[in-house]
Amino acid sequence: MAIVEMKVPSPGESITEVVIARWLKKDGEYVEKDEEVAEVDSDKATLTINAEESGAIKLLAAEGDTVKVGQVVCSVDTSVKGESKPKVEAKKELVKETATPVVVATKSDSYASGTPSPAAKKLMDENNVPANKVAATGKDGRITKGDVLFTLANGFDSSSTSGWGGSRDTDRAKMTPLRKKLAQRLVSVKNETAMLTTFNEVDMSAIYAMRAKYKEKFKDVHGTNLGFMSFFTKAVTEALNLFPAVNAMIDGEEIVYHKYADIGIAVSAPKGLVVPVVRNAEQLSLAGIETAIKNLALKARDNKITLEDMSGGTFTITNGGVFGSMMSTPIINPPQSAILGMHNVVDRPVAVNGQVVIRPMMYVALSYDHRIIDGRESVGFLVKVKEMLENPTKMLFGGKDPNEIVLGL
Repeated sequence: MAIVEMKVPSPGESITEVVIARWLKKDGEYVEKDEEVAEVDSDKATLTINAEESGAIKLLAAEGDTVKVGQVVCSVDTSVKGESKPKVEAKKELVKETATPVVVATKSDSYASGTPSPAAKKLMDENNVPANKVAATGKDGRITKGDVLFTLANGFDSSSTSGWGGSRDTDRAKMTPLRKKLAQRLVSVKNETAMLTTFNEVDMSAIYAMRAKYKEKFKDVHGTNLGFMSFFTKAVTEALNLFPAVNAMIDGEEIVYHKYADIGIAVSAPKGLVVPVVRNAEQLSLAGIETAIKNLALKARDNKITLEDMSGGTFTITNGGVFGSMMSTPIINPPQSAILGMHNVVDRPVAVNGQVVIRPMMYVALSYDHRIIDGRESVGFLVKVKEMLENPTKMLFGGKDPNEIVLGL
């Protein structure tokens, strides 16, 4: 028998422990080499553990356990040969194993609002199953994934599944390392920076017209959609060139000015907000930016984002408009000195050449660190972004009017 022990890999130099978010394989199940067997949460990202060899896996840690980097969390018996079973079949076996204790349990002791494991919580959220509808069979009254699967397989009274109203129950959930780190960083930003926010509005008519005219051809040629984010990213990179302080950061008693634009794009991931970085965005075309953002968003959705993907940004863009936000004051992503907030586009009456017309308008916000960025620079930067978005051809000429370049002005 050849046993291969699998240890928690190091996600980064500063990380010493992680949490087992969920096992992707059952104890004793056959796994293939390089197959993903577990997801672990660090204070910066969700990572995966892959099987080092093929064989039968033995789980040595439970979901929700905090483990040290380098700790053995599972092993693989390479003497076992075979193929992994389909996921559907595995679920059936898991339900069968938990059926007996659930059936004999009484509502008073087993249907209390137990704490679900991360995998169980995810399954409950996806299927709108409240904790008080699931009989907990795990250690110390913990709700396991098998408990939820059994509940789904046997049906339950869904007349009050929202969990809202009619009781005095409460739910508790342990903060993930990522959420705890995020909370600490947000508080430190408020305490350690002189953060202010300036606002403006953008008439999106020109971008709407350009997208309507070229979006199909753009997709055929470049293989990706033409979205708003590429226009904003391009406008930001041109404005950063004109206002370098907005792209700088404080390091001790020095100011570091970056001669490049690594733009962080805030995206929503299953574990929370993450900010992957588009490198050297100032050198990319609209198609290049769209492709980079698409690839990073897919990695975030699949929990494949790495620490390298999220490190080294010089400026951040966040789009609250996708959730319906009309206006907000985004919080700076340290050690950066500024962040641009996009919002939803709403048809509003505006005055154009003395006439009231209806235009698709978006409020934009720039939060900045007043220790390094003056009011003139912050306002000038946002006005330049506005000008380029309202006249997209300016982005091709370094933020200048094309006619002035032709005339040598």
